[in-house]
Amino acid sequence: MTETKFTTALIVGAGAGLSASLARVLSKDGIKVALAARSTDDLNDLAVEAGAETFSCDASKRSDVDKLFQNLDATVGAPDIVIYNASYRTRGPFTELDPAEVEKAIAVTAFGAFLVAQQAVRRMLPNGRGVVLFTGASAGVKGYAQSAPFAMGKFALRGLAQSMARELHPQGIHVAHVVIDGGIKSARRAEPADKPDSLLDPDAIAASYLHVIHQPRSVWVTEIALRPWVERF
Repeated sequence: MTETKFTTALIVGAGAGLSASLARVLSKDGIKVALAARSTDDLNDLAVEAGAETFSCDASKRSDVDKLFQNLDATVGAPDIVIYNASYRTRGPFTELDPAEVEKAIAVTAFGAFLVAQQAVRRMLPNGRGVVLFTGASAGVKGYAQSAPFAMGKFALRGLAQSMARELHPQGIHVAHVVIDGGIKSARRAEPADKPDSLLDPDAIAASYLHVIHQPRSVWVTEIALRPWVERF
């Protein structure tokens, strides 16, 4: 069984936490990493650590995404792995939600994913290989009270992943949706002393992504759900 060799990965919505863990694990795997975010000011240390290139991009804007991929073509090369982490959420009672904020949540979480994936897949198809991973959430499976905008965006993201997978798997492009069902541990979000492993470890999440990336096509997954052992579902 021949394993597909990947050379370049793009992480959109890069920052601390999960994106940083993904950048590190991909770099250690010998994959060149590109990091894209609306602001790259906080990515310098991570870029040095992972040997990554940084690109400024508002994924919800078509012109920004077009420019991002043009820059990638001219520098690190077209990515054969794309991970979409960008999202935006606003909360509140349904009748009090700001329509502009709701529009932004959908634009960043779902429309941006479409724009990025479309540009990536156009470059992957001629080679007949590639991986597109979407970072989902519990809200993409069940809508919570006072969280309609996030649910709308994440439900749309999940639908995008399913539709793409059915169309593109037969063409050699692996598309999968990852449900992050629980809080992610970070410097600002420590686990309670009496509940060890009650938060998702970002390095462990990244290891799961890497496993999906390297799956043989005879067992491609279309969706996985990652949750701590104590999380109710």
